[in-house]
Amino acid sequence: MPWNPNTYQKFKQQRAEPFNDLLELINIRSGLKVIDLGCGTGELTAQLADILPNSQMIGIDSSTEMLEKASKLTKVNLRFELEKIEAISGLWDMIFSNAALHWVDDHYTLIPKLMSMLNPGGQLVVQVPSNHRNRAQETIKEVAAEEPFHKAMGSWKWEFPVLPIDVYAEIIYLNGGQDIEISDKVYPHILDNADEVYEWVSGTTIIPYIERLPEYLHEMFKNECRMRIRAIWKKGPLIFPFRRILFSALKRF
Repeated sequence: MPWNPNTYQKFKQQRAEPFNDLLELINIRSGLKVIDLGCGTGELTAQLADILPNSQMIGIDSSTEMLEKASKLTKVNLRFELEKIEAISGLWDMIFSNAALHWVDDHYTLIPKLMSMLNPGGQLVVQVPSNHRNRAQETIKEVAAEEPFHKAMGSWKWEFPVLPIDVYAEIIYLNGGQDIEISDKVYPHILDNADEVYEWVSGTTIIPYIERLPEYLHEMFKNECRMRIRAIWKKGPLIFPFRRILFSALKRF
């Protein structure tokens, strides 16, 4: 199932809040070689390119639908490419990622790899959702564990790869990191009703389940998730607390 940029962008303002916090962690310098892992539709990548003087930036994403929109923002110092995060290579002055690394397994391996791809003095800047214990997320997992969905997915279940913040700090330090800043923050989004909660997760969390289900079960799965989310939040407006981890570090010389 392809990503739907329009569904994802419905909560554009809320998704920009952690990005703006992430910008505060950046060590702004001139003439950097920068890569944005999971650039999505590219608007935020373009903002980052604008604040880094005389720098060259590339945004990568594995979604052709997202990159179709991002490509329209291409300019002299910014381009976009179809690529998986796991497949990147090269050396960089900044590796940036906003809300994407939770789609990549095994952060015990991923974070050391990213640190190894930084030039001395380079910076790793990351925001990753850590909302897997939210009631909406747990509800989706419960539905997926039931029949006929569980068997249809080959008994697959999503093992959320995001680690505790103290583990990230240790991994970064042991792999050449210094000036480490790391925080765990909850963004209290106010939504109109339960259907907005469903729309939020339908643009992200539900996608890997739909990808693994046969087409004849797609609507059944989505309707069951929607019904149960409505049962949790019976009236609105409501608070949808979204937990995220933000961290940055410099590569030791």
